[in-house]
Amino acid sequence: MGKLQSKFRKRSELYRTSQGEKADNTFDSQVVQYEPAHQGSISTVTNLSPDLCVSGGSDQAVVVYDWKQGRMCQSFQGHNREVTKVVCYPGSTWIFSASRDKTVLMWDLNQGDEPIQEFCGHELVVNGLAISPDGRKLCTGSRDNWMCLWDIESAKCEQRHNISRNLVTHVCWVPGSSSVVQTSEDKTIRVWDSRAWQVTNTFPAKQYIQTHCDVSPNGNYLVSSSNGFGGQGCEATLWDLRQPGCKVVEYRGHLQTTACCVFLPTPPGGPAQVATSSHDSSIKIWDQNTAVCLGTLSLDGAGPLVSLAPSDSTNLLCASFSNGLNHIQSHLDACHICSARRL
Repeated sequence: MGKLQSKFRKRSELYRTSQGEKADNTFDSQVVQYEPAHQGSISTVTNLSPDLCVSGGSDQAVVVYDWKQGRMCQSFQGHNREVTKVVCYPGSTWIFSASRDKTVLMWDLNQGDEPIQEFCGHELVVNGLAISPDGRKLCTGSRDNWMCLWDIESAKCEQRHNISRNLVTHVCWVPGSSSVVQTSEDKTIRVWDSRAWQVTNTFPAKQYIQTHCDVSPNGNYLVSSSNGFGGQGCEATLWDLRQPGCKVVEYRGHLQTTACCVFLPTPPGGPAQVATSSHDSSIKIWDQNTAVCLGTLSLDGAGPLVSLAPSDSTNLLCASFSNGLNHIQSHLDACHICSARRL
């Protein structure tokens, strides 16, 4: 792995927008293709360290990849169906993976290629996965309507709660707090108190399925993304967690389902930013507060872009159905150029 396979030119379109209108700037960006991290579609990607990412997909593997060097470091085999989510505990070598096989596996990059813990109990695909800030608890959510809280050391399920029609799509832990946020196919967003394992707030239902969510590093804001088609739905929404259910702005512009939404590390002297990826094969970067689209990068032929993992203010990893992992380098403060590197 890591051997350079080919180098070619690909035209990627970046539209610089102002007040909602597109500029006609089109840039050539060089794409360097490395041996792929997976065989098949990739469902999820996250960061393990500044240099390493972790991904999972239809080949049932959990892969640790050095995206700067373009080489695979480790491939974990343990699931027997598609891997749906991966998360890592910051500052550690712990990796957690959820799957359509209804299980969650825990891995340690420094402890061989076998899982060190297994969390079993869900009856359908596990889509939600989040680690508590202290690294002691694991939250999981599934299409079986159950939200579960586990002790990581013992793999014991300590709390379970079932809500009718709560087909969980994503889960994230609010930094520095006991709150957990989850999105659902029932179009709602719920905030849970992990101490009592009860819902403390339910946001007003959106028009379409809520596909993903992310919480800002300061814990003040939540961004959620929406299913949709033909430009209807397809948006991301910024919420103020200090005023539950208070919608701040919406990010509109994708033409198909917005599958992922993340807060980006704020560039020096720049505005706070949000990134979204869509089934329309595009990534958009937005001014968090004004909802102005700062740039759009179209990855033609990549299929649905389903997961994003920002490494820093200029480097973004993107998982796709058709083109594997992509490393996106954005320079929105310098000529508004983006380039892509396929991993």
